[in-house]
Amino acid sequence: MDAILSVVSTVAIGLLVLSVLVMVHELGHMLAAWSCGVRVTEFFLGMPSRLRLSHRSRKYGTVVGVTPILLGGYTRICGMEGEPDERLAAAFACVMRHGRVDVGRIAQEVGCETDDAYALCATLTDWAAIEPYYDPELGEREGQRDWPQAFQTVERDEHGLTIYDVACDRGPGAQMAPAGSSHEVADPDAALAAERSHTYLGCGFAKRLWMLVAGPLFNLVLAVALVVVSFSAIGYDAVVDSNAIGYVEPGSLADGAGLEAGDEVTSIGGEDVTDWQTLSSAIDDAFATGEPFELSWTRDGEEMSATVTPGADDDVLGVRATTEHRRLGVLDSVRYSFVAAWQVVTYVVRLIVPTHTLEVLDSSTSVVGIAVMSSRAAAVGVQELLLLMASVSMSLCFMNLLPIPPLDGGKILVEAIGALRRRPLSAKAQTAVSYLGLAFFMFVFVYVLRLDILRFFVG
Repeated sequence: MDAILSVVSTVAIGLLVLSVLVMVHELGHMLAAWSCGVRVTEFFLGMPSRLRLSHRSRKYGTVVGVTPILLGGYTRICGMEGEPDERLAAAFACVMRHGRVDVGRIAQEVGCETDDAYALCATLTDWAAIEPYYDPELGEREGQRDWPQAFQTVERDEHGLTIYDVACDRGPGAQMAPAGSSHEVADPDAALAAERSHTYLGCGFAKRLWMLVAGPLFNLVLAVALVVVSFSAIGYDAVVDSNAIGYVEPGSLADGAGLEAGDEVTSIGGEDVTDWQTLSSAIDDAFATGEPFELSWTRDGEEMSATVTPGADDDVLGVRATTEHRRLGVLDSVRYSFVAAWQVVTYVVRLIVPTHTLEVLDSSTSVVGIAVMSSRAAAVGVQELLLLMASVSMSLCFMNLLPIPPLDGGKILVEAIGALRRRPLSAKAQTAVSYLGLAFFMFVFVYVLRLDILRFFVG
């Protein structure tokens, strides 16, 4: 029973830590999108699932919630999927004109096949320009695998802005046209351009870059904040560089010799001791011989000594240094966090250098390892847990900036190439690169997961 409770506790703490870090990451993407006037339809903690608890934000229209698959999270920013098509304007105008319309009718009016009509509606749905209509009389329900037979307009204000637009008029007395209402479209191309302007696709390079960088940036900010809280607010126990003993392990050789906390060691094995560094060095030298050695100290001004005889398995004296509680200034804590961040950067960069990849992976950990370490850190204390979270948050930040799709860094690379070429990469090229990136990370995941299982459960 105790073993089961231990596993459950470890999993719960690990999921809590990862959930907080992922939530902060996705929050960065969402806030950046809102700041650019881009629609965000969903913000979820956990992987996509039919089972979920959710609530629609009255101010932004975004559906916020949690799913039972707490292995990540996601933010649906409009316009990051789908391909441009010259028939989009006609399809959008068709849905707006009818309010709610069958896909077959869309295909007929646009002049395309039904499958093409579904593709057009999928793109417009990704833009949050229209939405699928699930007819219960046809046995359709939200969350089903296939698209329904009909699509409809989304809720809009009197200015034509959707509930997902930041500038949508939601104030008292606002006239909102409900979903499924018909709207006149005088100029389909202009109407489509207006919809596109509220999507990721409709933003310039600078805004797209900001939306992609914001997630990792929020992880870095969180890491710095956790370090500041840990070292400046909570503080830490620092070793006092003196020859005074802070703690004697019960049953140890030091305890058997009569040494007590507060005693000042003056010599070990004939070596003079003046501070903790010389004390530690003298202990190592004494145990290296494997022979009995003399231990001298003072207590309340009285000199005392004893002979210590190490056993065959003894390799420690059993004493700890005197410590004092200190707090760093906020600027010192920030400076320390950036030193640590630079170390993480060099570690992450080595991951994509072929000659160092396996070396880095051998010292890495997976979700399983993070869960175990989080549980152990929480058992030690709040500060240890905060510092572990800061470390993992920094890793998430810089790992996500690696130029490998589908990571944020890979998307940034694709955007940069498109900006230099003055035209975006084709969907086929982006898909091919994404598959290569996924293959690499599947290898990393399986390799590191295997190491964690051997490290924490097999031994």
